[in-house]
Amino acid sequence: MNPACQDKKSIIFLCSYNSVRSQMAEGLMRHLCGDRYDIYSAGVASGGVSPYAVAVMHDIGIDISHQRSKTLHEFKGRHFNVVVTLCDHGKEACVSCLPKGDLVLHHNFPAPNEIGLPKEEIMIQFSGVRDQIKTWLLHQFG
Repeated sequence: MNPACQDKKSIIFLCSYNSVRSQMAEGLMRHLCGDRYDIYSAGVASGGVSPYAVAVMHDIGIDISHQRSKTLHEFKGRHFNVVVTLCDHGKEACVSCLPKGDLVLHHNFPAPNEIGLPKEEIMIQFSGVRDQIKTWLLHQFG
């Protein structure tokens, strides 16, 4: 094992369905701080990775198409240096099953709406959430 990798901290991002916010956070964090963190994401339930999330991340040069949607059960009993909940529903639903962490952070990012809207509006909403998450990550982990 590379000695530099031994110092990496672990972080997990959690939200409702591990399809949008936590997937984007995982990709952004890997891009911004992948040399310092082992990065994971999960949800209360598994909802598949949103193609809109993949598209807006691609727009900024980050490929999350290889990521997969996971539930918290995959990480049961695992300890993380940092646990981040990205929505109020995920935080409330995860109270009893939240992975253990040295530091637990919460920030409620809005869920982008993809129902009944033109594709252009959906992409604007997803890009907005992506940018909010990126700004927050840079502030927290810069």
